[in-house]
Amino acid sequence: MARRPVFLPSDQPPYYRAVPVDFTFYSGFADSQKRKSVHSLQHAFLAQYPDERVLEISSASEETLGTSLSAFLLSIELTDGRTCSVESIFQSSKVFERGGPYHDLLNKSSREAKKDPRLKNSGRLIAFNALGQSFPLTPTNYFYNWLYINVVHCHSELADALMAYSAFTDIAFNPLRSVNCQACAAATYVALRRGGLLKKALTGSKEFLRIVYGEQLVEGKPQAQLDMWGE
Repeated sequence: MARRPVFLPSDQPPYYRAVPVDFTFYSGFADSQKRKSVHSLQHAFLAQYPDERVLEISSASEETLGTSLSAFLLSIELTDGRTCSVESIFQSSKVFERGGPYHDLLNKSSREAKKDPRLKNSGRLIAFNALGQSFPLTPTNYFYNWLYINVVHCHSELADALMAYSAFTDIAFNPLRSVNCQACAAATYVALRRGGLLKKALTGSKEFLRIVYGEQLVEGKPQAQLDMWGE
């Protein structure tokens, strides 16, 4: 047995909630094994929440929408004409104690970017730097969700199709090993759009931080809004 989260939109910051679900996990790297695990996870979830419509977002998804929304495949054209995946942008934006950001990773495939040895040999991760902007490590999924949601919104057909779902899984995501999750970002996108907050949240990274997490940047670090007023 294994336990993984299923992410649902929420009407309160940070606009998603994670429901832990116990299910039978099928080990192995083959797509057939991953899909067995997806079926098991979603079946266990739907037994508790039968009215939800679930979408697996990963390369293991059996739905074209789910694979298209995978961070490895979802891409955007940069101002210099290069087309880069969410994964490559994310990995290229990491700033470490002894190096980075390694923007040359924008020229590599998602898999190559993720496996670049510098990402493991440059010391502790201390920040992100992307598109000329700096992002702190906290809130923990702030930069990833901001990046993913911005890219999704650039693909109107995918974004519109996403709104038909109410719960999201990513079979490769293990919260004991990772922080960022495309299923979580998708749930946040749906919640913001449902609540009429998406347009304002995407006006800038600081506005996204304020709306989604109830925080704003103070001297380069996020600080809760209420702290600004001494409460």
